[in-house]
Amino acid sequence: MDIICTGSIAYDYLMTFPGYFKDHILPERLNSLSLSFLVDSMVRQRGGTAPNIAYTLALLGGRPRLVGTVGEDFSDYNEWLKNKGIDTRDVRLIPGKFTASFFVNTDRSNAQIASFYPGAMAHAGEISMRELGLAKTDLVVISPNDPSAMIRYAAECCELGVPYLYDPSQQIVRMNADDLRLGVEGAQSLFVNDYEFDLLQKHTGLTLDSILTKVTFVVITCGESGASIYTRDQRFDIPVVPPERIADPTGVGDAFRGGFLTGYRLGLDWETCGKMGVLAATYCLEQVGTQSHFYTPADFIGRFHRHFDDQGKLDVLLK
Repeated sequence: MDIICTGSIAYDYLMTFPGYFKDHILPERLNSLSLSFLVDSMVRQRGGTAPNIAYTLALLGGRPRLVGTVGEDFSDYNEWLKNKGIDTRDVRLIPGKFTASFFVNTDRSNAQIASFYPGAMAHAGEISMRELGLAKTDLVVISPNDPSAMIRYAAECCELGVPYLYDPSQQIVRMNADDLRLGVEGAQSLFVNDYEFDLLQKHTGLTLDSILTKVTFVVITCGESGASIYTRDQRFDIPVVPPERIADPTGVGDAFRGGFLTGYRLGLDWETCGKMGVLAATYCLEQVGTQSHFYTPADFIGRFHRHFDDQGKLDVLLK
């Protein structure tokens, strides 16, 4: 199975606010909201949902394929990704454009306010899944991207008979209900956090039960409460792996997906896949930046064993 990661490819501008956003928001004045936060720090990191997921897959021994559009400022990032074992041959350069940029401000409670500039990502819909030589044993990850690209990729995967994981997350607010519903109903699986799932249900009228008549499984991440995996006849609740420190929550969900999908690619059971996801997420949470954490498969297995008994299943990572 090849895992093809589609989605935003971006630079992340990460800022920290030393207070709490909630202390400065007046509920009675939301219709005239006007705020500016003086931040303590800002760093630029490599990011974007697709390479974030691919990075964790590569750390755990996979060779994911990255698909997306980038600007003329991408060359250093491209070399870095290739050196990490990520296949970037399907990344398309858009002349005269900058790579997409994500600006996020995090307060002391890890609440976030963010903005996203699409840049070259606006051209992602020009890529066709038909051009990639996909096999029916492959898995396409459709993560947040230009909405037209997400719609096109889902439709083409259905036409080609190639399964896809649907991860609309931040783009739920930008896509119309019919397109979201089609994306979910054509998917092999759905990944969202708990807030996004409530929003998805509100916009589409779908329920968990109705979604499970269409997809094979649903994964809902719940922050510090862990994650829940739903199949048509089972539910698995996965606790978090406690972090040694909390540095930055940005990209934690992407890391979870990379850990989970590694287990899925290797044919491991649902519960083990979920536990791999929460451990990968914790590694990300402990560092500033979505691709700043590092570990070997042996490191990962050793830490996994401090929290879970896999009965030797993770030894497959060392083969």
